[in-house]
Amino acid sequence: MLTALGIKSGAVPEAAATVIWQIRGPRILGAMLVGAALASAGGAYQGLFRNPLVSPDILGVSSGAALGAVLGIFLSLPVLGIEAMSFAGGLAAVALVYAVASAVTGRDTVLLLVLTGVVIGALLASGVALLKYLADPQNQLPAITFWLLGSLASFNREDLAVLAPTVLLALVPLALLRWRLDVMSLGDEEATALGVDVRLVRGAVVAGATLMTAAAVAVSGIVGWVGLLVPHLARLLVGPAFARLLPMTVVLGAAFLLAVDTAARMIGAVEIPLGVLTAIIGTPLFLFLLARGRRAAW
Repeated sequence: MLTALGIKSGAVPEAAATVIWQIRGPRILGAMLVGAALASAGGAYQGLFRNPLVSPDILGVSSGAALGAVLGIFLSLPVLGIEAMSFAGGLAAVALVYAVASAVTGRDTVLLLVLTGVVIGALLASGVALLKYLADPQNQLPAITFWLLGSLASFNREDLAVLAPTVLLALVPLALLRWRLDVMSLGDEEATALGVDVRLVRGAVVAGATLMTAAAVAVSGIVGWVGLLVPHLARLLVGPAFARLLPMTVVLGAAFLLAVDTAARMIGAVEIPLGVLTAIIGTPLFLFLLARGRRAAW
């Protein structure tokens, strides 16, 4: 691999090459992919639901992924099994939300999806709390707590081989439907009048955003604020048009989480969980963006 990249054999010590290709390289790419996935999913959900406070976990995907991972840890499954259960739990949670919302007729579909997501998310969170209560306090509970705080410490090349194609595949419907998403922001009736198949577009966008969010959460745990904060920053830079917003959220999301992950490893002697650091950084930054946007509106 080093020769293929133009690096002469022996120019890099074997130990350094192992660190670069086996540890640091996959983690850097993993942080960028997770950040890009969460940010683009957040931007898609905010446009689809016409709500700037929507984040990628609005339909319960994070809660479902958390319950799946916690159940895997509770059952003492290997890492691959925990990640698989987390991924399946996230997809199952959104499928349940969509099924319940679709069964109710005569109401606003967007409002139904959001409310159902909140309710199902709360139910799944109670399942996580129950498993934490029943878990072994010596071994299982610390592992559960660590996973829920978010980290890329155990990210490896096998995770990268699964995450990269999943995120790229999930980005395809968002990129293809970018113009229709702008029309969807006008409301269902207006979009239908302009020739947009509202149910098809909404289903495709939810599927793509959910797939990449579930894949990201499965390998990194719960990392908040990325999907809420980065789309606001991207919107401030390039405007609300999704054709420009999508690539900007991908770039900013990747850069933001890479910077946060680097800081998490360098700030102290012990690595800080990503979920904690994103909240510490995201809260004042979001308030700044909110105040700046308010002044611009005046």
